[in-house]
Amino acid sequence: MNSTNVKQAKTAITPTREQDYPEWYQQVIKAADLAEVSPVRGCMTIKPWGYAIWENIQRVLDDQLKATGHKNAYFPLLIPASFLEKEAAHIDGFAKECAVVTHYRLGVNEEGKLIPTSPLEEPYIIRPTSETIIGEAFSRWIQSYRDLPLLINQWANIMRWEMRTRMFLRTSEFLWQEGHTAHASAKEAVVETLKILDLYTAFVEDYLAMPVIKGEKSESERFPGAVNTYCIEAMMQDKKALQAGTSHYLGQNFSKAFNIKFSNDKSAEELAYTTSWGVSTRMIGGLIMTHSDDNGLVLPPKIAPLHVVILPMVHKEEQRADIMAYCEQLAADLRQIYFDRRPLAVEIDTRELTGGEKAWSWVKKGVPIRAEVGGKELQNDAVFVGRRDKEYKDRQSIARKQFIETIVTELEGLQTTLLKRARAFQQQNTVLIDNKDDFYAFFTKSDGGFALAHWNGDSAIEAKLKQDLNVTIRCIPLVEQPEPGQCIFSGEKSAQRVIFAKSY
Repeated sequence: MNSTNVKQAKTAITPTREQDYPEWYQQVIKAADLAEVSPVRGCMTIKPWGYAIWENIQRVLDDQLKATGHKNAYFPLLIPASFLEKEAAHIDGFAKECAVVTHYRLGVNEEGKLIPTSPLEEPYIIRPTSETIIGEAFSRWIQSYRDLPLLINQWANIMRWEMRTRMFLRTSEFLWQEGHTAHASAKEAVVETLKILDLYTAFVEDYLAMPVIKGEKSESERFPGAVNTYCIEAMMQDKKALQAGTSHYLGQNFSKAFNIKFSNDKSAEELAYTTSWGVSTRMIGGLIMTHSDDNGLVLPPKIAPLHVVILPMVHKEEQRADIMAYCEQLAADLRQIYFDRRPLAVEIDTRELTGGEKAWSWVKKGVPIRAEVGGKELQNDAVFVGRRDKEYKDRQSIARKQFIETIVTELEGLQTTLLKRARAFQQQNTVLIDNKDDFYAFFTKSDGGFALAHWNGDSAIEAKLKQDLNVTIRCIPLVEQPEPGQCIFSGEKSAQRVIFAKSY
């Protein structure tokens, strides 16, 4: 398209997704006031609107995990370095990302600068994940088969010394929940692993309106120390994949390393089978990139901090008191209504701004419903309503009574629309590929997407594709496939198609 001949529509976010997707992403975060880069290298400060989204994610997931028998606990931020050394694959997997505490006191040098003094006898690792320290606790907590299953969850912060960071998607410090469980048999542990994968899938699709594909990671992509790693993969609007959650079957690897044993019902000693799983603030990044547009953030109502914002539009000072009273009553009536088992979150924007400034500020923050009230609405007992999944100009006057009676239906409709849009996009950009040339063309001559292709399981092929195309196997889908085939790279037998994509 020749930009000199076509006038581009004005958008709230510049650049647009089409012009510069990575910068668009950063500008959406800025315009919605979600987070900002902090003075600490690779870390972010999550601002109130961004943290409110995380709190809603946390609230729903916490309830769901407790409903399935898991209990919350908290473990130390600092992990003795010797703990990581006990599981060789684990330390190999995390060694390059670890931040290490080596001293416990500060002194002042001759130049007046603070310097570390008093070295620790053993260094501590700032928690990159907690399998090791929780494994040590499990070894003390579990004595008998009667202590099993042990189902523990932790809400915590994590530190991984990332070299290339991007807010919410990959930061040196992030927030997450991590589940850790121990079981008497391999079968029970595998059932737990897949149960959590299903829970994550339902949550992400039902609340974040992000369609995902469940699958197993290839051997080279497994969590360090795991027997099997399962994941959910989502497609962003730039057609790259985002790993939205993982669930790991650890077998007896960590039980051997940390002596997690129990006496069975015949008084014989056995090693427990363990699992771990987690989702993080990365989901907020996925939420942004799945639904947002060139006017800013778009939030699914089930996870939005605010369902309805009421915007008083006072053009005549003598109408101010009546308009404000009308807005207060409207807000009170709406707050009596429940949506997804919680009262509607409603705010009246009383800032001294022009009507356009007010409205656009909430558009950029992604609030599902905007309800404007001015003199005309006051006179007609109505509200002027905009829905965030529609164009800004697509607003209409609705009788106040009708607005209140249909608000839940509107929110449900918006939630459903976002999921349908995202699922249609994923399906439109997922292709079957049956030869190597088409595969390379797909990832070099187009924007790509998800490629379903046969692969023989050779990790050397994975490494070659990553080097040539920056493409990885996202997962081996957990669905029955019609028939085996031939690997498009080697010609050897392949049990099923796997998903290849560029990713975050």
